[in-house]
Amino acid sequence: MSTATPAPNPATRGVLKLVGVALAAFVFAFSLVPLYRLACEKVFGIRLEQGPVAAASAAAAPQARWVTVQFDGGVNSKLPWQFAPEQKSMRVQVGRQYQALYYARNTSDRAIVGNAVPSVAPARASGYFSKTECFCFTEQVLGPGESRDLPVRFIVDPGLPPEVKTLTLSYTFFKNDASTAALQAQHRGVGSRAAP
Repeated sequence: MSTATPAPNPATRGVLKLVGVALAAFVFAFSLVPLYRLACEKVFGIRLEQGPVAAASAAAAPQARWVTVQFDGGVNSKLPWQFAPEQKSMRVQVGRQYQALYYARNTSDRAIVGNAVPSVAPARASGYFSKTECFCFTEQVLGPGESRDLPVRFIVDPGLPPEVKTLTLSYTFFKNDASTAALQAQHRGVGSRAAP
């Protein structure tokens, strides 16, 4: 005659399940940090700080790099505006945000919409020059004789090739014919409705 193994009671099974779930949660929680680091560094190319060792090596790094950013601006011949940078150049530290100002003035007797097209020289540096705020992102509307300061905020990436010491940020403003015509038609419509 064989003896059967008694079935574990339901309370024992419940405790074993809880211990298993707690152990799985513990292992999962501790594996998140290495998995996150692996995903950031290997998949997305984001380098994360490595704690005190990285802080010590950063403190021992050489002095920050400085470059010169030159500013230039002009207008297309169809646009009756004056447009120029308020400063010709700026010495900047790579990795830090800076702001430069451009000045625009509508010299005509009617409202005009303009769009700025930026460029960065040398061309190989353009991928390392980031505009975080720029008047080139939106249409600019200037009324007759109106003038305005136009800010641009930028960062030069620390990955800029070491042989590049000077960058030039240049803008050309163009007249937006379609938006200007729509604006003038809107003004004519408002004027005709206001007339008795």
